[in-house]
This record gives sequence, C-alpha cells and structure tokens, in this order.
Amino acid sequence: MRKEKTAHRWRLGLTLTAGVLFAFGSLWLVQLLNRSADDMQADLRANEPDYIIEQFSAVRMGKDGKPSYIVSGDKLVHRPIDDASDIDKPVVRNMAEGRPPMDIHAARARVDENNTRVTLKDNVRVDRAASGKSAAMVMTTQAMTVYPDEDRMETDQPVQVVQGGASMTAQGMRANNATREVHLQGRGTLVMPPKAQP
Repeated sequence: MRKEKTAHRWRLGLTLTAGVLFAFGSLWLVQLLNRSADDMQADLRANEPDYIIEQFSAVRMGKDGKPSYIVSGDKLVHRPIDDASDIDKPVVRNMAEGRPPMDIHAARARVDENNTRVTLKDNVRVDRAASGKSAAMVMTTQAMTVYPDEDRMETDQPVQVVQGGASMTAQGMRANNATREVHLQGRGTLVMPPKAQP
C-alpha cells in the first residue's frame, strides 16, 4: 500500500513539475513574441521619413565660401535610420569656379554617405557646357554615381557620350570634370566626324 502511495506521489509530482515548466515556457514564448513584434514596430517607425520637402533646392558651399553645386528636385524624402535621402526628378548642377558648368538629370536619386555620394537612376543625362577649346558634351546612361565634392562620376552601365561631332559608346565610364578626363570601359564604338577640308 505504501509503495503504491509513493509511486502515485512521484507520478503526481512529475506531472505537476512538467505542467509548471510548460507554463513557464509558454509565458517566456509569449513574451519573446511580444518583444519581437515591438522590435519590428520600432524598426518600421525608425525607417519612417523624418521630413519630406516638395520642390526643393539645396546649395553646397565650397571651402572658399562660394557655391560649389546645387541639388534640386520635385521631392526629397529623408530617412534617419541611414541618414539618406531619396529624390524624385533630381538635378545636380555643378557651379565650381574655373570649371565648365554641368547639369545632371535623372528620374530618381539617392543621396548618402554624409551627402557626399549621389546615386542617380533611370534616364540619366549629363550636359556639360562648352569651355575654351572643349566642345559641349552630352552623356546618357541608366545609372550613375556622382561624387560632387570631388567633381567626378562613374557608371558600370552602358553609356553614350556625344561631344562636338564625335560619338562614343562603352560598357562603363569614369569621368573627372575638374581635369576634363573621361575613361570609357569595356567594348565600345567611336565615331569621328570627317576632317574639315583646308
């Protein structure tokens, strides 16, 4: 009789212990799920824009205190989570003294890396005015990264450059507006106009 009571107590004790452990495990799981949901909501809130500007224009000043370039567009959306801005219909205008004026247009852009990099996408067009002996230049591509402070740009997308009567195509490009150097990459074509007759 005593053995049966002892065996019954052990079974009851094990059942109660398992029930308590299951209850604590369930409570921990519910808290974990609630915390994950709260963290997800916090992440979503952190990615919300902290400001939106319509029809904006921002001037970046050079070290000499004079305007270096202007970034403008239809709409700017800034997100604090990565301190980056998305721009609809951006225009980047180079105004550096002693260099030919240059305008860059695209459908959209992203400004990041402490406002030192502009990544332009979709129908990118670069117009550089004629200067001295250099003819005006038009460059078109689908994507381009511009470093306005360094006055340089690059793309790994197919690009076409038209300058004077010459036309060039390539699979990528690096350009420096300060030195007026353009390096075309990959396979491409070069079409030169006929020389003028003396």
